[in-house]
Amino acid sequence: MHEMDAIRCKEWRIFPGLSLLNDKWGYLIFLFSHIPLFFFILFGLSGQHKEQWIFGLDVFFIVHVFLHLLFLLHKKNEFKDWISWTIIIAAGFFGMMDLLYSN
Repeated sequence: MHEMDAIRCKEWRIFPGLSLLNDKWGYLIFLFSHIPLFFFILFGLSGQHKEQWIFGLDVFFIVHVFLHLLFLLHKKNEFKDWISWTIIIAAGFFGMMDLLYSN
């Protein structure tokens, strides 16, 4: 859900590196880089080391909240509404809950 929202909010504009590109190229690179990323994650979650992948994703979801807080005041940050922040915070919250209660 967040990645669909990230397209709407033009997240590439605040990404180091991608922010140097114009909107057309930033959008294309951001969009197409997520296709192999999704396959990579799905492959990892269906493999032998599923528990390690889930742990890594939980940690990432928590860190991801802090990354969004770090870039909150970036002039091109469009993650300002309650929908965006509900998705971001919920992922971090459930990642933390999974880490705390999965053992």
